[in-house]
Amino acid sequence: MLRNYFKIALRNLSRQKILAFINVFGLSTGIAFFILLLLYSVNELSFDRFHKNERNIYCVYDVAKGLDGSSQYSASVAMPLGPTIRKDMPDVINYVRLKQLPVESYLRTNNELRGVTLSFADPQFFSVFTFPLKYGNASSALKGLNNLVITASKAKELFGTDNVVGKTVQLKIFDDFQPFIISAVAEDMSANSSIRFDVMGSFAFFETTKFGMMFNNWYTTAFRTFVQLRAGSSLPGDINRLAAFHHAYNEDDATITKKTKSLVTYGLLPLRSIHTDTRINDITDTETVDPKTIWIILGIAAAILLIACINFTTLAIGRSAGRGKEVGVRKVIGAERSQLVFQFLSEAILLSTLSTIIGLLLAKLLLPYFNQLAGRNLQLSFSLYPEMGWLIIGILVLVAILSGSYPALLLSKFKPIEVLKNKIRLGGSNLFTRSLVTLQFILSIGLIVSTIVILQQTKYLTSKNPGFNKENVVMIDAEQTNSIKDYPLFKQALSANTNIIDVASSETGLGEGAEFQNHGFMYNGTHKAIYEYLIDPDYINVLGMQLIAGRNFNAAMADDTVTSVIINEAMMNEFGWTLNNVIGQQVKGYTNTKTPVVIGVVKNFNFQSLTEKIQPQLFHQFAGHGIQKFFARIKSGDPSPVIAAMQKTWSSIVPDVPFKYSFLDDDLDNFYKSEKRWGSIVAWAGAVAIFLACLGLFGLAALAAVNRVKEIGIRKVMGASMGNIVTLLSKEFLKLIIIALIIASPAAWYFMNEWLQGFAYRIHITVWIFFAAGIATILIALLTISFQAIKAAIANPVKSLRTE
Repeated sequence: MLRNYFKIALRNLSRQKILAFINVFGLSTGIAFFILLLLYSVNELSFDRFHKNERNIYCVYDVAKGLDGSSQYSASVAMPLGPTIRKDMPDVINYVRLKQLPVESYLRTNNELRGVTLSFADPQFFSVFTFPLKYGNASSALKGLNNLVITASKAKELFGTDNVVGKTVQLKIFDDFQPFIISAVAEDMSANSSIRFDVMGSFAFFETTKFGMMFNNWYTTAFRTFVQLRAGSSLPGDINRLAAFHHAYNEDDATITKKTKSLVTYGLLPLRSIHTDTRINDITDTETVDPKTIWIILGIAAAILLIACINFTTLAIGRSAGRGKEVGVRKVIGAERSQLVFQFLSEAILLSTLSTIIGLLLAKLLLPYFNQLAGRNLQLSFSLYPEMGWLIIGILVLVAILSGSYPALLLSKFKPIEVLKNKIRLGGSNLFTRSLVTLQFILSIGLIVSTIVILQQTKYLTSKNPGFNKENVVMIDAEQTNSIKDYPLFKQALSANTNIIDVASSETGLGEGAEFQNHGFMYNGTHKAIYEYLIDPDYINVLGMQLIAGRNFNAAMADDTVTSVIINEAMMNEFGWTLNNVIGQQVKGYTNTKTPVVIGVVKNFNFQSLTEKIQPQLFHQFAGHGIQKFFARIKSGDPSPVIAAMQKTWSSIVPDVPFKYSFLDDDLDNFYKSEKRWGSIVAWAGAVAIFLACLGLFGLAALAAVNRVKEIGIRKVMGASMGNIVTLLSKEFLKLIIIALIIASPAAWYFMNEWLQGFAYRIHITVWIFFAAGIATILIALLTISFQAIKAAIANPVKSLRTE
């Protein structure tokens, strides 16, 4: 019986090749994009779940909770915390401290220097976490003081092979080259790992360095610490125990709690939650993702699949429009309704299965382009993502039921006498099909509006003046140089180049990846937090910042390197000063030995992403801070000759350090990579949605033309023009699109306005966006409908009327 159902299904599909092709193509396209968006979402939600102990691994973070409900979080904790919490807390059975050096290290191989990102971890790293080794022993990989673990891909990049265990290399750490032995080679990390490394050294070695000895206290917080708890431990939720532990080793807790009325404590964040916790900026080696974004992506995926199913259903109705007599004949010769239902469902299952297979192949084909679009390295792997298998099977069943049930139930209930007398017509204008089309266009218009808003906001972010001149500025990495000696030589050499306007230096860069030092202290009984860094006297002028009060630093004035500071407007307002009284104000409590004096105020500028409000900022020239970035403002035009001249000058001054540079405007634009990716994904989703909706509209237009063929013939005989016929068939559908626009507009405004609230600086959603989305949708729909309308209008009326 089933075999006959499928044979009849194939025979019917072969008779309507074009409609069947459109049906399969539309559904497979929808399924392909659904699978890609589902894969992206599953990957984001599965971060770090491949670790054997993942349910019992937690990251320790610092939190200060105020009475006003505000909280400040940081995963940078003190160096002694790991061993101490294991000693004091019976629930902790192991710990791992991680430290990635903020500056690039250099590895000497084959008489050339290669930059590497160097991290340090405790020896138990490979027993707490599940990072398989390709070569070497996990238990001893980091036990030796000078042991190194390198990933397989980095080993091939540096040495041409990944079997390099036992190889001795020279690695420059901070100031000197030192010998290290590669003790193990790790398999390349999974794409869904929030802990990443290229080259890993032993934390025991870091403890012997000058910075390791300097940071080995409870006041410097610069390390990530993970703890492995015994199964079933209640410690993560025990606020009192964690707070007591924090107070035991932080002497300032009582003062801070008393004066700021805040609770200062530790928290434990599950490893599996790290990737989706946006409260803590310094907790992961990859960018965190807001869970709301993931659910929005899943919502878009569901919308595309729903549109594809609606499209499938309307086209199925269109294909079934001429099968009324077949149903009547079957019923006359004894067919039961259940048999007819199974017949039509079997056709839906056949098409759904074919569409799912093609959709999988299409998703596999489009995956490299989607990876580029989403900034990920996803794999369509059922072993890596086992949940994808049953989700796709569920999609297949759901699509078959959703898309096949309505035509099956509708056609099977017809009375044979009425069908055979041509008294039954499948209406394309009944409430159900009209609702389907309206829903399709509500979703499509919503995605179009969202795309326009996201693209506008992204353009605003990248084009907004940050408060200084970001154009034509080359930022040079000087982290591995002796900047006190090298910078004056570099600046003097570049001053002879007429294409270079001026050069400045600073302790930190600007843009994505720039690390700012946050300094907290008590000022007149109130806790204050400011961003501070060293700049030279040329910094403000070279970057085009505006000094609105006081003066700039002066190299001839000795006090400017001892107590003088320049602040921004945000700090002036935070401390309760005004432009009239700010000059000469003392920053009391800054440190126990230093009380800075304000000599100038710069106009606020965005040194962080525009998602953040401008924070208090302080510039100084204090001893003990090193220059790590050079800034060169160049003349507009082709920068290649200037870059070549800089590189030549650099090589003559610091031949052992590679010349690394970037353009400041590019670094600032990189803040918004995720917004650009998000906009691109939504834009593609909107395009697919409108394409699928138009396919459904095409099916309904075909259905309307079939059902009104005699009416159209009579109208033509009575003198109706082609324009009259096109208007007749189009106006009903245009009404549906206008209704969809009216419903979609407020919903899209609400959701996009909520999304914009995540930006401190944002656009306003204007009415023209909705007009543009509506006009674009109407024009596309008109083109779709016109094809069927013109086809019906040019048909010979005699042919349609002679069978009455």
